[in-house]
Amino acid sequence: MSRRHLRAGGLSLRVAPRALLTGLVLLLVAAAVTVCAIGTGRYELSPTEVLRTLVGDGPPGAEFIVVDLRLPRALDGLLVGCAMGMAGAVFQSLSRNPLGSPDIIGFGNGASAGALVAIIVLDAGAPQTAFGAVCGGFATAAVVYLLAWKRGVHGHRLVLVGIGASAVLGSVTSFLYVRAEIGKAAQAATWMIGSLNGRGWSDVWIAAAGLAALTPVVLGYARRLTLLEMGDDTAAALGVPPERTRLVLLAAGTGLTAMAVAAAGPIPFVALAAPQLARRVTRAPGPNVLPAALMGAALVTCADWTTQRISDSTILPVGVVTGVGGGLYLAWLLIRARGAP
Repeated sequence: MSRRHLRAGGLSLRVAPRALLTGLVLLLVAAAVTVCAIGTGRYELSPTEVLRTLVGDGPPGAEFIVVDLRLPRALDGLLVGCAMGMAGAVFQSLSRNPLGSPDIIGFGNGASAGALVAIIVLDAGAPQTAFGAVCGGFATAAVVYLLAWKRGVHGHRLVLVGIGASAVLGSVTSFLYVRAEIGKAAQAATWMIGSLNGRGWSDVWIAAAGLAALTPVVLGYARRLTLLEMGDDTAAALGVPPERTRLVLLAAGTGLTAMAVAAAGPIPFVALAAPQLARRVTRAPGPNVLPAALMGAALVTCADWTTQRISDSTILPVGVVTGVGGGLYLAWLLIRARGAP
């Protein structure tokens, strides 16, 4: 794939035109769907009215509906989608396996278990739930990393150990449901599907803080991540310390996953599908971290808009739509692989 060099002063940046164009299109799609989603509901607003309200010139009464009620939900979906797409790209590249997404190898389940302990056992609010999700995610990452270690951590062992950890954590969450009061169990069950309903500015700030802190780390290590895909020996020969790089990226991906789970629950299949779809669209080698993040944002916002269109009360969790869509995507991949020579 052809690349162009942009130079400004002493800086030089290689840009793939198709990847850049894809990123811009995905950004526009996510923004357009977000505006439409904000205008959807019992109090309908056109996209023009939504934009006018956002700049302070909307219809009477629209500011409370848009800014206080619907905008936090929309921004939360955008940020969570970005975090999940980026985390999925990191983990799939580290494991060199398209199934190596955080919701399959257990890191998402670890964050969910930590958040459920905060919700059910400690009766915690949003900040404490976020802290529980981060602790659960990092504890799971540490256990999986240590169990997968054998003269280094390699992709197939990381995936296999992660799947086992995911099964164990599923049992832990089931136990928490059984021991919880009926009200807390119902609240936790809805949260575990992945939902943007009732999200406020506190959830937006949680997702924004995770992205602001960890996106520079992922982007700074993106080139090293690309070299790691060639194998540890090749990366080491090119001056990249494999285990140190893998550990930093593992921590960054786990943090992104945990903050996304804390802000919206474990929305399924976004981290799995977004990097693969981004790579198919850009046709560029490497992890495609930014296109995957934008693809994740587009997927979550489209799923959220779909839930609002098919459910007037907006009770339907967004995780239901992404789960159905992810299942269809996996079925399509299997059919395509079966028909391949």
